[in-house]
Amino acid sequence: MSGAVIDSVGVGAPWDAVWGQDEAVNALRTAASDPSALAHAWLITGPPGSGRSTLARAFGAALIAEPGDTAAMNQVLAGTHPDMTALRTEGVIISIKEARALVERSYFSPSLGRYRVIVMEDADRMAERTSNVLLKALEEPPERTVWVLCAPSDADLLPTIRSRVRVLRLREPEVDDVADLLVQRTGVDRVVALESARHAQRHIGMAQRLATDADARARRAETLAAVLRVRGVGDAVEVAGQIVRVATDDAKALTAVRDEQERAALLRTMGVAEGAAVPPAVRGQVNQLEDDQKRRATRSLRDGIDRVLTDLQALYRDVVLLQFGRDHDLINPELADELRAVAADWSATRTLAVLDRIAVTRRNLEQNVAPLLALESMLITVANGSEP
Repeated sequence: MSGAVIDSVGVGAPWDAVWGQDEAVNALRTAASDPSALAHAWLITGPPGSGRSTLARAFGAALIAEPGDTAAMNQVLAGTHPDMTALRTEGVIISIKEARALVERSYFSPSLGRYRVIVMEDADRMAERTSNVLLKALEEPPERTVWVLCAPSDADLLPTIRSRVRVLRLREPEVDDVADLLVQRTGVDRVVALESARHAQRHIGMAQRLATDADARARRAETLAAVLRVRGVGDAVEVAGQIVRVATDDAKALTAVRDEQERAALLRTMGVAEGAAVPPAVRGQVNQLEDDQKRRATRSLRDGIDRVLTDLQALYRDVVLLQFGRDHDLINPELADELRAVAADWSATRTLAVLDRIAVTRRNLEQNVAPLLALESMLITVANGSEP
C-alpha cells in the first residue's frame, strides 16, 4: 500500500475519518445503501490501531442517518445519537452486566434513524459466559437492529459467535503510510514520524502518541535498555518493578484529568457546590463513579504493560532476524549493536523461548495474574534462558 492511499478514502461523510481501508469502506458503504447486502451482525477484525472502532462508528452513522443527512451522521460519530449504542469496556473484561445491557438495548426499535446500531469494541474481552449472553440476540435480532463487533481476530471469539456474524478483515498499513499520516496530522518531523511508526509497529494511535510525546519515546527507550541489561534474578526483579512503576505513572497521567473532570461534573449535576462536602445522599453515586474509575485505571495499567511486552516481542524478534542473517527490516535499528551482541551470545532456540515466554505472559495478564509477578517470571527467562 503506497502513500497515495492516504487520501483515497476521502469519500465524504461519514467515512472521512477512516484511513487506509478502501475495500472495507466500499463493502460497508454498499451494505448501508443496499438492504440485500446488509448482514444483521458484523465482526470487524484487524490489528490494534488499524481503525476498527473508527470504521464501526462510521458504518453506524451511514446506517442510522438518511443519505446526505450530515447533521445526524455527526451526531452518531459524536456518540450522542439515541439509535447508536457503543460499548468500550473500561475494565479488563466485558462484564455480563454490560453485555445484558447491550442486548436489552438491541431490542428497542429505532427512535429517529433508519436502524438501531449496537457497537461492541474489544469484543475479544468477553469470557465464555458473557459471549453466551449475546448468542440469542445475534441469532434472532430485530429487523432494524445491526450489531457491529470489533476484535483483533475472529479467532479471539467463540465459534458460536463467529458463525453468526459476517467478518470484515482490515488491512495493516505500511510504516511509510503511517509516517505520512503522522506528518499530515501533527506536523512532526518525518524522521520522528518514521521512527514512531516503526516502533509502534504501525499502530496509528500509539505511533501518534510516540511522535508527539518525547517523554513517551524516552520511557520506551529506557525500558528496552533496562531489559537488555538483565543478567540475573536480581536484575529481573529490579527491572520488573521499574516496568510496573513506569506503567502505573503513565496510567495515572492518562486517567487523572479525566477522573477529576468526571467527579466535578457529577457533583455539579447533583447540585453540590465546588469544594463543598459531599452530602450522604450523593455518596453512593460518587462511590460508584470511583469504583468505575478504579476499574478503568486497572485496565489502563494492564494495557500499558501489554504495550511494553509488545515492544519486547519486537526487540527479540529483531534478535531472531539477526541470528538468521537478516539485518534489514529491524523494528529497532538504533539498537543494532546491542541486538547483535545478544544474537551472538544466545542460540536461536533461547531467543525463541524468550519470545514464547513473553507471549505466555501477555495471556496471563489477560487472566488477571499479578503484573509484577508475571514480569519477574518472564524476565528471569530472559536472564537464564529457562523458566523459573
